[in-house]
Amino acid sequence: MTTDLSAAPHPPAAPHPPAAADLSDIPALFGIPAQPGHQAEQLIAKLGIRVVECAPGRVVGTMPVSGNRQPVGIMHGGANAAFAETLGSLAAWAHAGTGGRAVGLDLSCTHHRWVSSGLVTGTATALHEGRATATYEIVIVDDRGRRTCTARLTCAIGRRRRAS
Repeated sequence: MTTDLSAAPHPPAAPHPPAAADLSDIPALFGIPAQPGHQAEQLIAKLGIRVVECAPGRVVGTMPVSGNRQPVGIMHGGANAAFAETLGSLAAWAHAGTGGRAVGLDLSCTHHRWVSSGLVTGTATALHEGRATATYEIVIVDDRGRRTCTARLTCAIGRRRRAS
């Protein structure tokens, strides 16, 4: 069992680019037109995901276990999967650049350890960032730094075509 740190402050954000501790920053980070009134409906907000670092080839975030448990009291595997896909997708959006798009093609998750309380921290690291696809490994750890889930996400990358 891990220590419950859900009320503890999140670590300071990295300086490059501006951290997205406030979810309203995510559309601005990637040049995505904001959808008025939709922020509270986003899965990221419902799961309590906070992005604490967003740098080329790497995105780090946290998610509370509380509110994301299955009926037996441990972290729901689907919450882990959504967390992993969120972090990997944000990394892919950063790779796609302004005006680019990224959508998930394939996600696989291996759950290694139960977590029943506290925060989990996920780190998405680029394995491949190409013109048409990008693949990320997402490692999720508990409050004690123990790996709880390993995921791999591949995204399709789209970029706007220049007018001829």
